[in-house]
Amino acid sequence: MNLLTSHATGPTEPPLLDMTIGDVLRRAAADVPDDVALIEGAAEVAARRQWTWSELLAESERTAHALLTRFSPGDHVAVWAHNIPEWGILEFGVALAGMTIVTVNPGYQASELQYVLTQSNAKALFVVDEHRGNPMLRIAREVQPECPDLQEIIRFAEWDDFIAAGSERDGALPSVSPRDNVMIQYTSGTTGFPKGATLHHHGLVNNAYHYFDRLGISEGDVALTQMPLFHTAGSAMSMLGTAAMKCTQVLVPAFEPGLVLELHETYRVNMMLGVPTMLVALLEHPHFETTDLSSLKVVNSGGSLVPEHLVRTFEEKLGAPFTIVYGQTECSPVINMNSPGDVIEDKAQTIGPPFPHIEVRIVDVETGDTVPTGHVGELCTRGYHTMHGYYLMPEQTAATIDADGWLHTGDLAAMDDRGYCTIEGRLKDMIIRGGENIYPKELEELLFERDDVSEVAVIGLPDDKWGETVAAFVKPAPGGTVDKVALFAHLRDHLAPHKTPKHWFAVDEFPMTGSGKIQKFALREQWAQGDWVEL
Repeated sequence: MNLLTSHATGPTEPPLLDMTIGDVLRRAAADVPDDVALIEGAAEVAARRQWTWSELLAESERTAHALLTRFSPGDHVAVWAHNIPEWGILEFGVALAGMTIVTVNPGYQASELQYVLTQSNAKALFVVDEHRGNPMLRIAREVQPECPDLQEIIRFAEWDDFIAAGSERDGALPSVSPRDNVMIQYTSGTTGFPKGATLHHHGLVNNAYHYFDRLGISEGDVALTQMPLFHTAGSAMSMLGTAAMKCTQVLVPAFEPGLVLELHETYRVNMMLGVPTMLVALLEHPHFETTDLSSLKVVNSGGSLVPEHLVRTFEEKLGAPFTIVYGQTECSPVINMNSPGDVIEDKAQTIGPPFPHIEVRIVDVETGDTVPTGHVGELCTRGYHTMHGYYLMPEQTAATIDADGWLHTGDLAAMDDRGYCTIEGRLKDMIIRGGENIYPKELEELLFERDDVSEVAVIGLPDDKWGETVAAFVKPAPGGTVDKVALFAHLRDHLAPHKTPKHWFAVDEFPMTGSGKIQKFALREQWAQGDWVEL
């Protein structure tokens, strides 16, 4: 490109699709009706189910009709489960019914679930009975009285009974537009209160399609989904990408490296997406060396940059090109991405150029002006992919999407003269642990509730396995001490396991700004210098 200023637009090919999620599913069923669309990657081979595209469309339409016997177009339907095929079928069914799906992390505890269900005005919650020891059905029933709009809790264990009603409904499915809302994904901000990013068919369909296209994946290929469906990497990039490109999807219930390796060999997988910790776990598994991965065409990762030596290791050991993707939930989610043919240095040091039909610019954080190439500023993006806004949060929406349609990511970045970007830091304090976003304010507010805590700061510290890990610096109440066991237990009563701090430090005095704010960057520097002793 030979740019002078940090403003780049992605290519104009492939063209944008003027289609809904339902349209994409119907097209796949019409073009390749007998091709396998979805395979359940259950640990027990005998328990594995699969659907062709015609079968997947039929069951999704039955789901849509069943939903319409109880709810109305425009209603919000929440899903709280791990990666099961019915999750994806519900996603398609909700889209066909003109409704909006609300995704919920299966690790959530009662207060987190109650907040999402209430704030989203969810009319229904589809839930598994439990997952990895989390008694989800019991929790759902406990919080239902506190969720004024929640009319029904529907167990996935009774799925067949639920969709049976869809066979009895007369009438057509509603007309749905590509610009209609279809998904709400919750993402926290600096306030500590999760915000529901409201995503539309047009953004999700095209972003997923262009994701598979840039990877070099084409019709008939096999993609493995090990990212969670409650995340856009699972429900958007993977679930919708396979439909838009008419590929086969192998759905992993929950990441387990031995199972993933077996599924790769059994189903001759061509593409997989996984955060770096997943890929490292595959390489370290005792069955890795004896697993046939020769079908792999490309491996994609996101959530954090990967060191050059690790990129080289992934490509050498996995035998396929490695790529990095960068995005945000609010952007459906991909903004920038490397190509498989990029050089190693670009894959390790950059997030690549913008996606097709997407603008990216780097602006001065004080003036808002576009900075020259090579200068650091805030990464902003504009295009078809941006959300409609945060659900029922107009002020937060206006603070994120400006009057000219630019979405401000809160990430510090620089752009070279080719349009390739590098992430230089974050305006926000977000911690990225194994690809999952963790927001310190949420933890800090919970710790502040305790009488034995005077001040607290939660930050991310570098970690070889997870990229970042959570650390809590706690100043006890006068005359007290820091009881990390009690504080950890308090957080676990309210938060998912991945959010709870791994490292705890007792503080006598925090480094402060002149205005009385804790200097988190100073804590990080002091920790790196060995000035802190862990409890």
